[in-house]
Amino acid sequence: MSATTTVPYRLDLSVEVPGTPEQVWQAIATAQGLSAWFLPTELEEREGGAVHFAMGPEMGSDGRVTGWDPPRRIAYEEDWAALMGKDPGSLSPLTSEFLVEARSGGTCVVRVTSSGFGTGADWEQEWWDDMGSSWLPFFDNLRLYLAHFPGQEATPLEAAASHAVDEGTLWTALHDALGLGAEGATIEVRGATGTVERIAERQALVRLTAPVPGILTVFAHSMGSETSTAGVRAYLFSADAADYVRREEPTWQAWLQGLRVPV
Repeated sequence: MSATTTVPYRLDLSVEVPGTPEQVWQAIATAQGLSAWFLPTELEEREGGAVHFAMGPEMGSDGRVTGWDPPRRIAYEEDWAALMGKDPGSLSPLTSEFLVEARSGGTCVVRVTSSGFGTGADWEQEWWDDMGSSWLPFFDNLRLYLAHFPGQEATPLEAAASHAVDEGTLWTALHDALGLGAEGATIEVRGATGTVERIAERQALVRLTAPVPGILTVFAHSMGSETSTAGVRAYLFSADAADYVRREEPTWQAWLQGLRVPV
């Protein structure tokens, strides 16, 4: 028997970004655009079209486009129950809506609303709280993408490794080993140069300038039971990016696995 979904959940977030409505629409409503600052995405660009967000090896979220009004509004639904590994019908669809509003001075405000119904279980509120905090770093990515790489296709680089320590200890080791400085500092990160755009709790954002321009996120997060993951995710914008990823992604993976962490 399916649980009754009567408990409403809702997130309402907004961010001001550089660009015209058409440039912002390309970033939020096309597969190429979303893959350049969010998650690897497949998207049929029409109402009723399929959407798929890749979240890791053999893990992703599937849905369909429910609203399509270029360049102002896109909405889609995802199967929240399937995403969380719950019984079909136990949770309502997860509905997300992006609204684009032009402002003077060449910027737009993007408002993102996500909503759904659950049963009121403790894990549901925790999941929504995590979802809200997870959106904020992606907003930073979106701003950088529209400011420096609008309309460009990204080549992704991703690596991660788990360690038997808490996330705070792991983040300190990762931060110190990479020599991450204060916001605005010019740094070198394992042979790549860039500018520190944001230092947040257990996460840093770097705009890379050489040898391949792009956006680099460095992070640590808890996996539970005193195990945490250190990782990097990059969106690279260059004709040389694919060769760079083939060469550097394995070395990042090995470096993260060999990271010296106090125990």
